[in-house]
Amino acid sequence: MAADAMTADAVLWIELLLRQFPELLAELAPAYRSPSAPRAIPARAHRAPAGPTRAEREEALRAEQAHGLTPSGARTSPLRLHVSDAVRDITDGVIELDEAVHDRLRLPRPRREQVPGRLLRVAGLLDRAAGDDVLLAHVRDEVRRMARRCTRALGGAEPVVRVSGRCPWCDSVSLRAFPARRAVLCVNPACRCADRPCDCRTDPAHRHAWGEGAWERLAAESGADPAELTASTADTARREGSR
Repeated sequence: MAADAMTADAVLWIELLLRQFPELLAELAPAYRSPSAPRAIPARAHRAPAGPTRAEREEALRAEQAHGLTPSGARTSPLRLHVSDAVRDITDGVIELDEAVHDRLRLPRPRREQVPGRLLRVAGLLDRAAGDDVLLAHVRDEVRRMARRCTRALGGAEPVVRVSGRCPWCDSVSLRAFPARRAVLCVNPACRCADRPCDCRTDPAHRHAWGEGAWERLAAESGADPAELTASTADTARREGSR
């Protein structure tokens, strides 16, 4: 049971990272302004330099070397360093995780691959990693950390939807659906479940989560509406697809 819950949690975070990392790369690419576009300059404002500063050129070169990004056009806006740092951190983290999983499972060194390919490869090995509690916990913790870093760098709060019913563990009206993760969490900081494998017992930052496969049981135990849970997920999918 412990391995099943931890594997499901890891899959949720991997799926979230797979959806958001391409958006982060898009944010990393400098925006291009057409030379013919009128430039709005407020009154009494100092004019911007004619071209990128030396620091901006150096940062653009580092991004191009690390990620194959070539700024287009004669001028580019400066790269946002917090996005660049997040891309570098997540890229390095995924590579290290992929190699650590292969090493722990005594598999050959993994082939070079882009971040999405490595994440899918790690996900494909979760069943084999289920027999190693230490490895499985490490995978779950790392993909959770990287997914949260990605979300913060994108500047958007993770969608949260209030769910009717009471938490089966603490009896508070604190159930919230996190559609991006396809999960329902109890956000009551004092909630501690009786499920020994759940990290909410030992990690103050962790909350007990119910994946989609457990929603029917959750609805029966909490009084929540299963249709409400499904609708919140579909609504978020429509919003993300329309962006």
